Amino acid sequence: MAIGDDFSIAATGDIRHVSGTTRYTVLDFHRWLQDLADQAQASGNDLLDITSSTPSARATDNIITLNTPFNIDDDAAEYLYDGSIEQMVGGQAVRYSGLVVVGSLAGTTTLQVVQDKALYDGDTPFWGTGINADAANNILSRMLIKTKDAGVDIDGGRILVYAREWGHTFAEFSVTMGLGNNVAAIFTSTDLNNQTAVGTVAGWTTIDNVEGYQTIDLGNGQGPQPYYSQWDKDIYTINQLYERAKWLTRRGTAETLYGLDGELFRGITHEFPVGTYSGTFVQNEEISWGSGATAGTGVVLACSDMNGPAGTIWMQLTSGVAPANGATVSGTTGGAHSAVLTSSPTSRNLSPCYLGQSTGSAIIGAFGIGIEAGDLTTNDKLFDLTNTMRQPPNNQQFIVYGLVSGEDRVLVTNAQGNGIDFDQMILGTTLSGATETQVDVGVGNIPADTPMTGNLRIELDSGIYRLVPYTTHDGSRYFTIDSTSFVDPNDATAGNNVFLAYIDKLADSTQLSITLKYSSNRTMFVRVRDGGTAGDNEPIKTFETTSLFSTGGGSATASRIADV
Repeated sequence: MAIGDDFSIAATGDIRHVSGTTRYTVLDFHRWLQDLADQAQASGNDLLDITSSTPSARATDNIITLNTPFNIDDDAAEYLYDGSIEQMVGGQAVRYSGLVVVGSLAGTTTLQVVQDKALYDGDTPFWGTGINADAANNILSRMLIKTKDAGVDIDGGRILVYAREWGHTFAEFSVTMGLGNNVAAIFTSTDLNNQTAVGTVAGWTTIDNVEGYQTIDLGNGQGPQPYYSQWDKDIYTINQLYERAKWLTRRGTAETLYGLDGELFRGITHEFPVGTYSGTFVQNEEISWGSGATAGTGVVLACSDMNGPAGTIWMQLTSGVAPANGATVSGTTGGAHSAVLTSSPTSRNLSPCYLGQSTGSAIIGAFGIGIEAGDLTTNDKLFDLTNTMRQPPNNQQFIVYGLVSGEDRVLVTNAQGNGIDFDQMILGTTLSGATETQVDVGVGNIPADTPMTGNLRIELDSGIYRLVPYTTHDGSRYFTIDSTSFVDPNDATAGNNVFLAYIDKLADSTQLSITLKYSSNRTMFVRVRDGGTAGDNEPIKTFETTSLFSTGGGSATASRIADV
């Protein structure tokens, strides 16, 4: 099929694609125009001959200029490749730049191009899974991308090339487009940690994220540290959290993150301190700065102080260039507001998957990504907003299996011999007031693996061991409790016993668990009772055992011997 069968040329100079699926190099296109221009007389739908203006000029085989009034449109550009075409439309310059994508891809992948805060040609672009490929030279696709319109470079000619195909590793490459061919390199492979069916992952809706600036204490002795997210994997594994994160940003997603289309979300690209404030910044809002070559926009992913005057903004750059020291960044959400940079921004490296990398059993988090402390193990690594690696302690579960929901009362404590360690701690200060909020067990007596919330059993002067929930502790001496009356006969004198009730409740499932920070081996005492009067179940003989909690956690399974 000749190129002349696929394109037409109008008397106005409009060159349009009219039929066919064949694609041609810009050099072929130029040669065709020149061949028509040396005809004695125009014919058919190609109104071009020796009497016409010269239609095109060739600077190199890959740089072609269409002379006025000749021009192509976006549709015609889809059928050309291997170079650039410049032209004038309505007296203003238009450029289609050549994009060459090299590399290697796993399976079938549709590459995406992001330009000026949007996907170029949507989720199903005209190049599909690849056009004008050259396998011998590792060329995956060649096409034209419109990079100048109405005399203005579109986002300074900048584009991003994405590979975000389900089941494969993600990749991206940034290119500033100009004349001729411009190269992007994309390499992906099968992601062995992303092999769950996409429809299955769509159902994992209880995996959730708290967006924005916040602190998380991993319980590693380093205290609360700043992050811009706090992911909760709920009942799922850490690798399933990774898969869900990829699902949210895969090609074709309809999800949003931080107010951005999931397909456009990348994570924090820059951070900068700001001084003079006017108004209040809003999480997820778009901010802008500069003009011309200094212009840019971004989305606020976190801000340490939304109304200044000495906060830090972490953002994703969405167009243009990052602001410079002294620049004013402005927003309009909730009213006009602005702030001035007090130093140059710091750029941050991105992970192909914004959450980070999965080993299959652990996460190596991307910059600023936070995950609930209870969802992590000692093999996970996070990097906070200071780019400091934070590693959780060895959080492990102790699980009691074989329970009947609504029937069994379960108690798990530290073991002393084959029973309860009643004097695990000793009360340091008498409790006798009507509004006690603190339990003192003496300096250094709170065990290192004590959960931040849980239950105490406190020996009252009456001899009863009262169940008292605590909401936090200081790691050494004091437990904080909700305001509780210990007025006589519920008083407890200094020197009375106090012990941790790691599990102390009526079973609401067939198993109960507690997560502890492993610091050393601990022998647990387990007691399960069902007297048979609370429900329809047959009563059982009291089950008691001891079981070791060690580096890999621990468990016990209740034996159900009928008490008849």
